[in-house]
Amino acid sequence: HHNSMTYKIERRTRTGYDLLTNKRSNKGTAFTLEERRRLGLEGLLPAIPVTQTLQVERSMRNFRRKEHDIDRYIYLMSLQKRNERLFYKVLLEHLEELMPTVYTPTVGEACLEYSHIFRETRGFYITPDDRGNIARILGNWPEKDVRLIVVTDGQRILGLGDLGANGMGIPIGKLALYTACAGIPPQQCMPVILDVGTNNETLLEDPLYLGVRQPRLTGEAYVTLVDEFVAAVSQKYSRVLIQFEDFLSPNAFALLDRYRDQYRCFNDDIQGTAGMALAGVLSACRMTNQILKEMRVLFLGAGSAATGIADLICSALREAGLSEEEARDHLWFVDEHGLLVEQRNDLAPHNQRYARKGLHQDFLATIRHARPQVLIGASGAPGTFTEEVVRLMAEINEQPIIFALSNPTSKAECSALQAYQWSDGRAVFASGSAFPPVNYEGRILQPGQGNNVYIFPGVGLGVLACNASHVTDEMFLDAARTLASCVREEDLQRGSVYPSLSQIRDVSLEIAMAVVKRAHAQGLAQEPMPENLRETIATMMYDPTY
Repeated sequence: HHNSMTYKIERRTRTGYDLLTNKRSNKGTAFTLEERRRLGLEGLLPAIPVTQTLQVERSMRNFRRKEHDIDRYIYLMSLQKRNERLFYKVLLEHLEELMPTVYTPTVGEACLEYSHIFRETRGFYITPDDRGNIARILGNWPEKDVRLIVVTDGQRILGLGDLGANGMGIPIGKLALYTACAGIPPQQCMPVILDVGTNNETLLEDPLYLGVRQPRLTGEAYVTLVDEFVAAVSQKYSRVLIQFEDFLSPNAFALLDRYRDQYRCFNDDIQGTAGMALAGVLSACRMTNQILKEMRVLFLGAGSAATGIADLICSALREAGLSEEEARDHLWFVDEHGLLVEQRNDLAPHNQRYARKGLHQDFLATIRHARPQVLIGASGAPGTFTEEVVRLMAEINEQPIIFALSNPTSKAECSALQAYQWSDGRAVFASGSAFPPVNYEGRILQPGQGNNVYIFPGVGLGVLACNASHVTDEMFLDAARTLASCVREEDLQRGSVYPSLSQIRDVSLEIAMAVVKRAHAQGLAQEPMPENLRETIATMMYDPTY
């Protein structure tokens, strides 16, 4: 007990060189002369104190000077480790430019290279050898008040597949976005990897690979390890919210069903993606003057993302007055083997409810037959929205709605340029990773990026703000509606169904408010409703300004 006391005292009065080597207290060249005298920093810094604004400017110049995406990533990660507030200030003020580096597509490259660019440890690693000890080893994590965990087992990183322990880059990146976009204090965030082995031969043969060198744990052994992890963190951190990220589809659905009623958790690939996509469809309806109730949606791909989107669209259609049966009749799925129909014997449990009566058809035949207004790609199969596909959609619809959501950019079903060219500039387009603006016959189109970052940070903030005991689909429904309502006329004018990323903190605040209201309506909030909800949540948000 004595030790923890001295630790607290030291922490309160950290001075001198300690201040500069601690990412949380370090302000670098921004310490004023008065602070330098008072805190024992004289002689340790160059003579001239500068503003944080100038530091942001210098950081961005350094960032832009790097030639390779991976070097930009390494630069930002080292800034995060050196001066946390400056890192978040830079990220928040230049989110549109930095997003592709901090998250998709570059984070995918960083995961591929993770064991090769490893510098210093961050995040928490759990292996099969920790079975029975997870609660104890959590005591080694320096923060005592963890509110948010993003966890992956590295089996399905973006569209890149099984990257084992190298998947740690994903929780790190996601949590940076939680802090930048919704103001979750960084010390309350904990990135976790369940390193249960890998089936990726390249990694197993790589002498530099840092993960467990064995085939993936499966079945009972796998589930009991995840059980132990979820129970241990929920017990140790009583307010923690767990976000599951980049699990393989069958596991993603099974684990979500297993824990959603027992713990405070959600799966971002299923529920976050769904909120983002539904919001995009709602905005697209505004652009094309249609109503959701009349939309037919065709999915290419039938994994966790596509099924999650379909489930949420069904919820929205039910709230609009349709029966479950009628709602499902608006949705069609095609995977690499064609249309999902009841005769097929290769369907996963999460697909079966969307299998249709009728004959087997290929992708183009299904488009001709179903005549969808909306085409959503969540296939991980690049180039699958061919010229023939897009032209057919444009023949059926005045303004075809085409969402190519697969990440990273190399996996997109089609590019923005292709969607516009093949539809004579009429398509309403969105993609998972950002595409540059397109000049189509003198009109500059800037399609929106269908990125979960519009949804999960606000949902997390709302859940934590009212300490909701569970996370529900209705919360994601309200998040989607709120996001759609944040899209302005000028966004739609430039061809974007999402608001500008520069508005992200306001968007997250609006979503958090909607989630708190829904939590209260569902009787799940464990904090009383504050007098001024907006102000209460806004004051909780971390401000990286010195």
